[in-house]
Amino acid sequence: MLDRLRVALARDTDCPAVLGTTVTGRPRVRATRGHLHDLTEGYARALHHRGLRAGDTLGVAVIPGPAALALMLAAHRLGVCTAILDPAAGPDVLLARLRLAAPALIVADGAAQALASWAAPLARRARLALPTLGDLAPVVTLGRRWPGSAPSLEIPAGGTPPVFDGDGDAVIVFTSGTTSSPRAVVHGRAGLDAGMRAVTELVRPVPGTPVAGGTFFVLAPALAEGAPVAMPAGRPATLARQLARLAPQATYLTPPELRAALNAGARFTGRVYSGSAPVSAALMSRVRQAGADEAWGVYALTEVFPAAAVESREKIPFASASADGGDLVGALLPGISARKDAGGVLELRGPQMCHRYLGQPPHGWVSTGDLARLEAGRVVLSGRAKDMILRAAENIYPGLYEPSLHVPGVALALIVGVPAFDEDETVAAVIELEPGASESAVRVALRGPLARMGAARPDHLVFAPVPVSGRSRKPDRAAASALAARALSPR
Repeated sequence: MLDRLRVALARDTDCPAVLGTTVTGRPRVRATRGHLHDLTEGYARALHHRGLRAGDTLGVAVIPGPAALALMLAAHRLGVCTAILDPAAGPDVLLARLRLAAPALIVADGAAQALASWAAPLARRARLALPTLGDLAPVVTLGRRWPGSAPSLEIPAGGTPPVFDGDGDAVIVFTSGTTSSPRAVVHGRAGLDAGMRAVTELVRPVPGTPVAGGTFFVLAPALAEGAPVAMPAGRPATLARQLARLAPQATYLTPPELRAALNAGARFTGRVYSGSAPVSAALMSRVRQAGADEAWGVYALTEVFPAAAVESREKIPFASASADGGDLVGALLPGISARKDAGGVLELRGPQMCHRYLGQPPHGWVSTGDLARLEAGRVVLSGRAKDMILRAAENIYPGLYEPSLHVPGVALALIVGVPAFDEDETVAAVIELEPGASESAVRVALRGPLARMGAARPDHLVFAPVPVSGRSRKPDRAAASALAARALSPR
């Protein structure tokens, strides 16, 4: 797929490839297909000139956009593995990750380097931090240099090195783990290609009409099929105007981004896809009401992307059928197999799964950490194994019951354990209301779902915004538990 994309960019060179937006929502071309092709070839020459060869690792700390995409395509062209560095992880964790990945070179933009130096106090306010990148590998700057930036990644003249034609490591993505033992997911070139082919079959992009999304797994397949990609605006109101002007054939946003866009009055066209966090039937219903032809929830892991998908017309009836039905995440995508371990945790394998965790042997099966049941090729989740709540010697799995709490007026709901006497837990539901929703009306609407929960019924309802964390803004259960504990503590 990436080789096909690189070749495809050399055609129709004047056509838009990556679109941005003005504050009014008007599209602007950030890169044409020809510009992306030239950047890719230039960066390939630059990395080769710096001594990188097939099998080496390149650390990347660059804001998503045309330059970051071209850099990853250039690395792939050379057979170089790309390690993605996330400034939200914290400097200690990032240093541990860098030591594990052992990059031969780090390419960072001026903003990333500023976070590690003179802008660090400002960055900490936004919960961002980077270590001094040069502590573990040479650093070069991509794009405009800021005060204190490393030397620029110079593009030499001359011919481009040969295209690497083989398998091997393609990308390293860091996920859970600790400072002392970080976990790094390694995707091979074949697995990465299979994942992008699966995305292409799911999204079905057609040439010429924009696709809205900012992730690599959205950018590459859409561009390979000839569709320009629009990077979503960061401000919800601007995003709403952007979508109105673009009328994209497909849109990919995380659930928090979707909720913010909907709250800003966004209207949708075509198909809307969401993932990286639970996608509730209520959220899908709002997206359909806002104009989308289809609303899809995509079940994916860092280790397996994508694994399953479900459309609103299937999920909404399932969610309303019973209070304890769990969360339907859809049918397994072609080539994906599933089984459960002895504890009921879902395991997956297939062509788009990662090869291994860095420093460990290759995978046979990947554990999702999700409790699930399998129904005729469909996956129904009942919660995270580690999220189990123990109340009065009874095990409660939040994911089994949370879908039923998404009644009209509820934007997001989590069930969390709150520490109680003698290592027991009480159970609280943290309920985030949609803008303008009435707490009293939601309490009335929740009576039925709560009554059907039986022994799992929460002891308390806490109405407050659900805390989120990470770049994908996933619900943070630990923070929600702490919030509930504060709300329930005696004054």
